[in-house]
Amino acid sequence: MSYKTCCSVIDSWEQVRNIENYEDKVGTKLFIKFFDLEPDARRIFGFRENHSMDDLMKSRRFYKHAAYFIQMLDKAIGMLGPDIEMLTDILTELGKKHVSYGVRPEYFPSMGRSLIETLEETLGKYKFDVETKGCWVEVYGALSYDMIRAQKL
Repeated sequence: MSYKTCCSVIDSWEQVRNIENYEDKVGTKLFIKFFDLEPDARRIFGFRENHSMDDLMKSRRFYKHAAYFIQMLDKAIGMLGPDIEMLTDILTELGKKHVSYGVRPEYFPSMGRSLIETLEETLGKYKFDVETKGCWVEVYGALSYDMIRAQKL
């Protein structure tokens, strides 16, 4: 990843962080999109595939995990650049851990799509332009690659 790519992602993420309760708002929007794409992933959170989004939205577990995911993403973004080797090690361990949760490698593209769409909606096309989107796609691809690779070890 280039310095410019990392800076673009970090700068756009700072705009997200300026939103009040961004962890809850962005995390909720992200996981609603993800579960629309991957309804069977609901079981990872203790829900049946046929649970409605209304049922999920009543769950503290759903909100807690959605916010936690955004917190972890925040930490990962903060490690872009000089701390990338440490980040790779952390993501490798996280990928191994996610196997026990039932996270399958095929979920990662859907999560990436959900993340990109959520950022685009949250920031708007002016702040989340084509170049910024491309940077996010590259960074998410690198982060998810480390986790997927670890799942296959």
